[in-house]
Amino acid sequence: MKMNDREERMEAFGRLLDIMDELRVKCPWDRKQTNESLRANTIEETYELCDAIMRDDQDGIRKELGDLLLHVVFYAKIGEEKQIFDIRDVCESLCEKLIYRHPHVFGDAQAENSRKVEQSWEQLKLKEKGGNKTVLDGVPVTLPSLIKAYRIQDKARNVGFDWETREQVWDKVEEELNELKTEIGRMDTDRMEAEFGDLFFSMINAARLYKINPDNALERTNRKFIRRFNYLEAQTIRQGRSLKDMTLAEMDAIWNEAKSVEEKD
Repeated sequence: MKMNDREERMEAFGRLLDIMDELRVKCPWDRKQTNESLRANTIEETYELCDAIMRDDQDGIRKELGDLLLHVVFYAKIGEEKQIFDIRDVCESLCEKLIYRHPHVFGDAQAENSRKVEQSWEQLKLKEKGGNKTVLDGVPVTLPSLIKAYRIQDKARNVGFDWETREQVWDKVEEELNELKTEIGRMDTDRMEAEFGDLFFSMINAARLYKINPDNALERTNRKFIRRFNYLEAQTIRQGRSLKDMTLAEMDAIWNEAKSVEEKD
C-alpha cells in the first residue's frame, strides 16, 4: 500500500475539520453534543481500539483510530465554540510538552536507554508548570483497578521506589498468599477482600518486573477461556445434551479436547 505524503495527510486532516464544522451547524444530533454527552462514547471507542489491537486487526485499528480521532476533533470544536481553546491550541500544547519532556532529542541532555527516558519524563512532569504536584498525581482515579495498579507501581519505580532485584517480588507474593489463606481460615470477609487485593497488587508488581503487561495477559486468558467454553457448549449441543445435565468429569473431557484442538492449530 502506498503511504500518503505530508501534504496529503495535512489535506485529509483539514477535510476532517471542515466536516466537523459543518456537522455542528447542520446535524441535529452533532449540534446537541457536549463534553459530558460524548464522554461515555469516548471510553467505548477507546476500548474498541484496544480490542482491535489485541486481535492484531490492522484494518480494525485504522477504523477505530478514526473513531477516536473524531472525538478529539469534537472536543476541540466544542472548546472553540466556548472560546476556550481550539484544535491548534491542542496541537501546540502537545508539541510543547513533547519537546520539553524530550531534552535528549531537542536539547543537550543524554539518555542512554528507554529506562532513562522514563525516569526523566516523570521528573520533568513534576517540574513543569501546571504539571503533577506529586509522583502519583498523573494516575487517573477512574482507571480500571488492574491498569491503575500497574501505573502506580510504574510511576513509583521511575523515582527509585522498587525492588533491588525482580526475584525479590516472589517472597512478597508468597507472603500475601499466606496472609490471604490465614484470613480465609478465619472467614473474615472484610480481611479476605483486603488480602486478596494485596495478593493481586503483588502479582501485578511481578508482571511489571518481568515486563509482562498484566491487562494483556488477563485478556489473553479471557479470550482463551471463551474459545474453549464455546467449544464445550457447541459440542454438547451437537450431542443433543445440556451443560447443566452433565457431570464435571464429562465437561472436563470436552474441555481437554478443546485444548488439544487449539494445540494442533
